[in-house]
Amino acid sequence: MTYCVGMRLDQGLVFMSDTRTNAGIDNISIFQKLHTWSIPGERVVTVMTSGNLATTQAVISMLDERMKAPVERSPSLLEAPSMFQVARMIGETVRDVIAEYKGAAQQSEGVFDATIIVGGQIKGSAPRLFLVYPEGNFVEAGDDTPFFQIGETKYGRPIIVRAYRSDMSFEEATRLLLVSFDSTIKANLSVGPPLDLQVYAKDSYEVGFTRRFEAEDDLIREVSSRWGEALGRALESLPMPEFDL
Repeated sequence: MTYCVGMRLDQGLVFMSDTRTNAGIDNISIFQKLHTWSIPGERVVTVMTSGNLATTQAVISMLDERMKAPVERSPSLLEAPSMFQVARMIGETVRDVIAEYKGAAQQSEGVFDATIIVGGQIKGSAPRLFLVYPEGNFVEAGDDTPFFQIGETKYGRPIIVRAYRSDMSFEEATRLLLVSFDSTIKANLSVGPPLDLQVYAKDSYEVGFTRRFEAEDDLIREVSSRWGEALGRALESLPMPEFDL
């Protein structure tokens, strides 16, 4: 399983993903799910993936190959005129890869899917964030839906919904995401560290601060410990129901 979050802020964009993949409890591996391409001073495009590992790797490899040797029929993300067109190209690639795999598998019972968060900025337009579905269609983040999650979303979502503010600093947003990921990791063994973080500052057209949080990272441990203690204190402060027994 996977957990990835892309978040839109007034300052720019924040991306965080886990790196755990599993094909059963005895087959757990680490694979990077956050990928970035850029032309400094012109554009930055960041992608996070969830779904069947072979499918998502094929999509990323195909996008990467097109950037190295673009052709007329399959243009490169680094040539797209807008982030909308970037999302459209990625959606078409996802749809083509899934169709090809399903056709080749024939009677296979395997599930070939891929859900992708893509965000970034191309000079001349504002930063944009999209969620691309396995069918190839996509939606864009806005004021009413300022963040997207993919993978194992249910455990970490309530925390973000309650605490998100568009005017958060990158540091505040990272702290919020660490709490969201901690709750997800505690509840689901198929999500786990290392965690990859990347921020993109609006109108910078440069890959921003990037960091990998390992399992033994002091910040992760302290956030997890203090969040658990804070929840305990908050629970104790709430009104107690009265039973007439």
